[in-house]
This record gives sequence, structure tokens and C-alpha cells, in this order.
Amino acid sequence: MTRVKICGVGRVEDALLAAEAGADFIGLVFAESPRRLSTTQAEEIVRALGNPLRDTAVTPLHEAGAAGRADWFRRAAQALEGLLEKKRPLTVGVFADMDSETVNSIADECGVDLIQLSGGEPWGDCLLANRQVIKAVHVREGASAAAVLAGIEAGSVIACLLDTQVAGARGGTGQRFDWEVAAQVSQEMPIILAGGLTPDNVAEAVRAVRPWAVDVSSGVETAGVKDGEKIRAFITAAKELS
Repeated sequence: MTRVKICGVGRVEDALLAAEAGADFIGLVFAESPRRLSTTQAEEIVRALGNPLRDTAVTPLHEAGAAGRADWFRRAAQALEGLLEKKRPLTVGVFADMDSETVNSIADECGVDLIQLSGGEPWGDCLLANRQVIKAVHVREGASAAAVLAGIEAGSVIACLLDTQVAGARGGTGQRFDWEVAAQVSQEMPIILAGGLTPDNVAEAVRAVRPWAVDVSSGVETAGVKDGEKIRAFITAAKELS
């Protein structure tokens, strides 16, 4: 089944609606963004969705001895499926280009289940996080699948999210990149697909790319605010092929 992350959620009511509609992950933004939350706002949403998972920070979810990149990320996806059996949706704190001490402090204060690093952080920095990490990889225009794969490292994260590279932005732009490139990467390893997805095109994206999960923010908004009907329609369309 294609998993769904609704990102940039700013209100408790939107988080609960997304959860009821079948979202697997709720993204709470702490990076520079119009969707940026205070720790108080984020904690309110986290608590409304249930008690945080306490084992994500201390228990290795799969062995570092995996044979290679593809095997690593397949095992990582299985580990995430195991977490989703314990709690759904999982909350994800989204950060970009912040020092690890600050990231960990905010994650602890709010109680998010996972951390997403969406800046230019080195892969090794992911090992400094006190929770399992989703790492965003920004795909530039004209990049080949081989180039994208060459920039992805095993051993430090639980998932890799592919998003569109846009100057001065770290996601939420509503712009898509070449799905053929994404499809080739997806054939090699499980990915989370982001960038320009909407209720109208997500089913097409799932058919074309076959991602492990899809991620949306601006695509389920109206005038910059999360739209309940769009959230429901997106989740339904993303999962209808499963």
C-alpha cells in the first residue's frame, strides 16, 4: 500500500482530519517556511494524535550490515511499516540546516516520532539525531537517475524523500521534477515522492513512479490553508491503486 505523508500541518483539526482519512505521517515544519510552527503549536498537534513512540530514539530498527544501498532502504521501509503497526499516523518534525542540538531539543520538547532533514545536511549528520531520520534529496532539473542515486547514502537514515530542487526553498513549492527519474530511482530502492503532487495527479504519480510513499503540502491547500476535502481526495487517490 502506498503510504501518505501530509506535511505542513498547522492546526489540530487538520491533523485529526488527515488521520481519520488515512494519513500515515503528519509533517510539522520547524524550518523557515510560512508553515513554520512554534514548539507549543506542534506539541498540541502531537498530543492530539496520541502518545509519541518512545523506542524510535533508542532502538536500532534494522541492522547496519545490510548488503548495500537498495537492501538498506528495503529493510528501512520494513522497519517503518513496523512502527506504523504501533502507531498511525506518525508525526514527523521537519528541519533544515539547523544544528543537531537544536533539532534534538525541539524534537524532545514536542514529542515528534521522527525527524526529517530537508536542508543541505551531510548524511553523517543524520546519525546525530535522537530519532530515526527521513532525509530529503532535492532533485535538480536535468539530473539523471544515476546522479540522484549516487548522492544517496545508506547507513544513516530510515527513508529517503525525493523533492524538487528550487532555489531558496526547502520544499512546499508545489513544483514537480521528472517522474521518469523518480521511477528509475524507485526501481532501485523505496522512496518517498514529493514535489508538485495534488489530488488530481497523485494517482498518476503512483502508477508512474511506484513510490513507497507520497508527500504533499501545498497541493492540499486552498489560499495557503489546509483544505479538508483536498486532503481526503489526495489520500483516497494515492491509495486506490494499492
